[in-house]
Formats: sequence, structure tokens, C-alpha cells
Amino acid sequence: MSTRGNTRGVVYVHSSPSAVCPHVEWAISGTLGARVELKWTAQPASPGQLRAECGWRAPAGTGAKLVAALKAWPMLRFEVTEEPSTGVDGERFCFAPGLGLWHGRTSANGDIVVGEDQLRALVSMTRGGETLAHKLDELLAAAWDEALEPYRHAGDGAPVTWLHQVG
Repeated sequence: MSTRGNTRGVVYVHSSPSAVCPHVEWAISGTLGARVELKWTAQPASPGQLRAECGWRAPAGTGAKLVAALKAWPMLRFEVTEEPSTGVDGERFCFAPGLGLWHGRTSANGDIVVGEDQLRALVSMTRGGETLAHKLDELLAAAWDEALEPYRHAGDGAPVTWLHQVG
């Protein structure tokens, strides 16, 4: 049994083909240990695709488990957030076709946290200003934000369903 406390987060499925939607629900259900029924709505940024989101409460580390389950379908666009909890940083995961998975730590206010070791490695590997700027963009998920932003805005005002782990 994990000694890490419960936290909460949100799964944003920005776009999914309708045929994959039941699989997404099963993947989330299997990870959370409770049946999940998402409210799917049309994704205006990608006609023919659907979107859904749900909040969750479960032990710290569940965000990574949700991502592992969802990335089985490479045509999905999704994000998973996990809030910081006692002794554990928050996390944000972004997945977009063609880009794959990005993962970063987050602060209490949701900002991406870049660690000292990451910055030292970046500086030691890059000496040119443009290369440094490009690598910083990678650390801050700029390409993922650019790819997902139209899908995020299309979901503004959509309802969030809160899910709680059972057991």
C-alpha cells in the first residue's frame, strides 16, 4: 500500500474518434478502480472528433498511470494534470499526435518547474542563443501548447465530471 497521500487532478481528452471513446472510459476506469462514464461532446476544432474531461481524486502518482493507459491510442489528444500533494510535486502531461508525450513538474499555481539540474544540463549542452531558446521551449512544452491550444479553447465552458477512486 502506498504511503503517499491522495491528490486530485484532471484528465482532458481534447479529441478522440467516437469508436475509441469507450476504450478511453475503460482505461480511466481501470486506473481509478471505479466505473467511469464521461460526458462526450463534439470537438469543434476537429469535426468528427469528441472531447471530454473529468476530475479525479486518488493517490499521488495516479496521473502517470492515467497517461500510461491513455497513450495506447496514439490518435488521441489529451492532457493529464496532478496537483501537488505533501512531499510530491504536481505534474502535467501533454500528448499530441506527431509530438508524442511531454511531461513536466508543476508548482502550486500550475507553472512548469524547471529544475536546477535541467538548467545546468541545458546550459552545458548549448552555447548559442537560438539553440538555448529552442531547448527552453522544449522544456516548457511550447510545441504541445501550440498543438493543443485550439482544442483547449474549443472546450471552454464544457462541464467537468469529478471522479473519486473507490477502495
